[in-house]
Amino acid sequence: MRVLIAGASGLVGSALIPALEAEGADVTRLVRSSAGAGEIEWHPNIDQIDGTQLEGFDAVINLAGENIAAGRWTDEVKRKIHDSRVNGTRLLSEAIARLKQRPAVFLCASATGIYGDRGDETLDEQSESGSGFLAGVCREWEQATEPALQAGVRTVTLRFGPILAREGGMLAKLLTPFKMGMGGKVGSGKQYISWVAIDDVVNAIKLALNDASLRGPLNIVSPNPVTNEVFTKTLGHVLSRPTALAMPAFAVRLAFGEMADEMLLTSQRVIPKKLNDAGYEFLQPELEGALRKHLG
Repeated sequence: MRVLIAGASGLVGSALIPALEAEGADVTRLVRSSAGAGEIEWHPNIDQIDGTQLEGFDAVINLAGENIAAGRWTDEVKRKIHDSRVNGTRLLSEAIARLKQRPAVFLCASATGIYGDRGDETLDEQSESGSGFLAGVCREWEQATEPALQAGVRTVTLRFGPILAREGGMLAKLLTPFKMGMGGKVGSGKQYISWVAIDDVVNAIKLALNDASLRGPLNIVSPNPVTNEVFTKTLGHVLSRPTALAMPAFAVRLAFGEMADEMLLTSQRVIPKKLNDAGYEFLQPELEGALRKHLG
C-alpha cells in the first residue's frame, strides 16, 4: 500500500508511520519544507501543492494542524489553529478530487471538540455538533473534505479524543506538576474526558484504512471515558503522588483564558460506537492500564 501522510512529524504521525512501514506500507510524507527522499513539498498557507505528485497513492492521511495547547489563544493563534486545519484540508481535498488516479481512501484528523460542552450526555458519531470556537473549527475542518468525498473517495474524519502518550499530548504536559505533588482536579472535576491511548489511535487508523464499511465521522476514544476527578486520582495513584491541589474554575480561566472553557472545563462523554460496531478490540480500554503502559 502506498500512503501519503500530511502532519507526519506530529504525535500521531510519529507513531503511525513506523507501524505502517512494519506492515510493508510505502509511506511518503507531505512536508512544508524542502522535500527530501520519501517526501513531497506543499505550502498550505499559500494554497500551493503540485497535484501531479499525488497520483498513484492508495491512501492519503491528513494529520496536519497547529498545536491548540501551545499557549493562550490570541486572535492570531486562533487564526492559525483554524487555517492550518481548514485551509490545508480543503487544498488537499481539492487536489485529490482533480486526480486521474484517486486514492481509495482519504482519512482526515478531526477532534471530539466538535461536540462542544455537553455535560454527562453520552455522545456518538450521530450526535449533533456543539457550540464554541473548537466545535466551529472542527465542523469546517470536516466540511473541507467534501471535494474528495464528492469525487467518490471513501472519506473518514478521525475524531480524536485527548491522546495519552509519554512523547507528547495531554499526558506529557501533566507529568511534571503531578510528579511534583501539585496535581489536582480542575474546576468541579465532574467534566468528562474522552481519552484514548496512542496505540489504540494507531490501530484504529489502520482499521479505517482497510475497512471499507467505515465512512464519515469516526470517534477514536476509549470505550471508558472518565471524569476529570477520576482521571486526576488515577494518574496520582499510578505516580504514587498526592492530588489534593484542586484548581478552581476562576483560577483556570485566569491562567488560560478562553482555552480554559474550551479544553479544560468542557465535558465530553464520547463513545466509540462505530469502532465497537466494527468489532475493534481496544488494547488499552481502561485508564489505569493505559497510564501504567505509557508511563512505564
